[in-house]
Amino acid sequence: MVEIEGSVRGKENYTPISGVQITTDKGNHTITNGLGEFKIKAAIGDMLIFESPEFETVRYRVRSNEDVDVLVEDYEAASTKKKESKNRSGIYGTTVDHKRLLDSANFYKRTNLEKSIDFIARSIAPLGSQGNKQELSASLSTLGEIYMFHKQYDLAIANFKDALSARETSKTKLLLGKAYILNGEYENAESTLTPLLDVKNMVPYQRAELYEALGDTYKGLANLKKAQEFYREGLQIAEKNQISPKVIDLNSKMADVYASQDRTIEAEGFYQNSLNLSKKVAPERSIQESEKVADFYNQKSRYDDEIQLRKKSLNELRQLPQQPAMATSGVAIPKSDTITSQRINYKIANAYIAQDKLDEAIPYLEKSIVEADEDDDLVVQKDATRKLSEVYKYKGDFSRALESYQDYVAVVDSLYIRKEQEISRAARFNREIANTQNRISSLEQERELSQSKYSLAVTEQQLYEETSKRQKWIIYSLAFGILLMAFTAFLYYRSNKQQKLANNLLALKSLRTQMNPHFIFNALNSVNNYIAKSDERSANRFLSEFSVLMRSVLENSEEDFIPLSKELELLELYVKLEHSRFLDKFDYEIEVDEKVDIEAFRIPPMLLQPYIENAIWHGLGYKEEKGFLKIGIQQLTNNLLEITIMDNGIGRKRSAELKTSNQKKQKSKGMGNIKKRIQILNDMYKNKVEVSIANLNEDQTGTKVSLKLKKD
Repeated sequence: MVEIEGSVRGKENYTPISGVQITTDKGNHTITNGLGEFKIKAAIGDMLIFESPEFETVRYRVRSNEDVDVLVEDYEAASTKKKESKNRSGIYGTTVDHKRLLDSANFYKRTNLEKSIDFIARSIAPLGSQGNKQELSASLSTLGEIYMFHKQYDLAIANFKDALSARETSKTKLLLGKAYILNGEYENAESTLTPLLDVKNMVPYQRAELYEALGDTYKGLANLKKAQEFYREGLQIAEKNQISPKVIDLNSKMADVYASQDRTIEAEGFYQNSLNLSKKVAPERSIQESEKVADFYNQKSRYDDEIQLRKKSLNELRQLPQQPAMATSGVAIPKSDTITSQRINYKIANAYIAQDKLDEAIPYLEKSIVEADEDDDLVVQKDATRKLSEVYKYKGDFSRALESYQDYVAVVDSLYIRKEQEISRAARFNREIANTQNRISSLEQERELSQSKYSLAVTEQQLYEETSKRQKWIIYSLAFGILLMAFTAFLYYRSNKQQKLANNLLALKSLRTQMNPHFIFNALNSVNNYIAKSDERSANRFLSEFSVLMRSVLENSEEDFIPLSKELELLELYVKLEHSRFLDKFDYEIEVDEKVDIEAFRIPPMLLQPYIENAIWHGLGYKEEKGFLKIGIQQLTNNLLEITIMDNGIGRKRSAELKTSNQKKQKSKGMGNIKKRIQILNDMYKNKVEVSIANLNEDQTGTKVSLKLKKD
């Protein structure tokens, strides 16, 4: 492989031509910058393909590592005309600088979001009252690409729309369609992309991207037949024009469609095509396709084929220089979405477990744990450690199962700490994005205000010449100013409203993240009792039931609301575990009225557990004789449900008196989080949850918690 440098310019006066699509028949791709220059990696004998709406497609066979300069005939006339026109308005001199700023923004897109957006702001700032609509559209479109890269799809969509308002281009419409797809707005994607089918001057690469995007759209709309038709059209274009990356992508996506229809033979054929083609390009792409085919084998329970293919991928991955993490899409993405040796080892182990080959699975699980630890991949380390504990349990080696499970708990603890840190970083990241987007909006508003001032100046000059029209122009100008101010105020109000919603969602996620470790640490205290008594059988039984509880808690931790039936299953298992420890302290009953439709109501996860925990630990725990805990559910109206938690313990007042001075200084973290969650939920969903706590008896003994829940 050699690095080819070159340029694309007009033949008559060497005017640089930017935005030219340059690909090789082996799949490498780039575009020319603002100076018409490019760099691309290719091998001797590869074909370079130059595509642009400005000229006919050019093909060139690489014979050495010498520079390649493409000169386009008759480009000078259009370029000179444009230059003379721009010189009359006094702004053409900014064109080259504008291109350089956009090139710089793209350069820092992957590494420094703030710096990248700063270059966009600098490209917009000098446009002024008579700003070039083409340059403004290019700046906003590039900003949309930056946001799309960082998965801020709403902001990307907004900027692409603004870019199209300034100047409509097929490229920007295609980008807007892709952003809609990534954001799950498939109907909007369809309405945006379908008109592009009638555009005549699209280059083949862009046309193949259009058919691929439409295929993705109809796949999202569950119209697999139309998705298959568009993928096939795109594949024909890519094969005809030797666009290797798209040939591989579209073969793979055709296979996905057939696989979703259980048409195994066709799916395997297309997967094999994508796998064979990927071997002719970069080894990273070959590994990516191999893993995708292995996942297909797993779905079809072809575990031997899956294991063989994954072992081959593992060997190829280890032969890569420095063993880089493989991205499963075309951009840099989080570690959780990458192909790594620890993930492949974990999947191989799962395939052996599915065949009940536990002894073969253990070495791969151990390798996965070691590699994940070295790579600081806590997610894979957690899953592999838990699976290893389960394997030892199935083999009857309970001591190793317990040891692995303790390692699993430690990893979960570290993972939750990291998640809290990630949430904090995400909050800062969102604030930075909001600030930078506000800066761009301010520049755009300043540009619009500058345009307004320019219009007023022209109007004033005309008023001297045409006195009769003065009053009409003043009225129009004032009306325009009022509308502009009203529009600005509306944008500010909408921005504040969206920010408040984003902050509420972030706060809810943070509180749920805090609740999970709080609950885990409190529940693990129950295990210590059995371990201290050397009651191995009870400890094993307790750990088994506790693992089921933990799995349910972790599965629901990312949801704002879950079905009430799931919450009841979780609570019943929790109360059962606490009762097994405090057999002599209380009995319990969970009573659900037969009229209650528990599937019709949804409730925030882990909302009831802290109240039940307080009842057991602080109400019934201090009682000398055996107490009773009752959880009742009844439906008050069609849309209102009441959940009551009653205990005949010593009461809140007596419980507070028995607390130590240190306990009195510390507030309950679980109850505090519950109050905050309820407050945020009621603010977002208009008083969906209402909680009241009262003494059960007149002598202030016993406690009754009443939670009223509205149906969605």
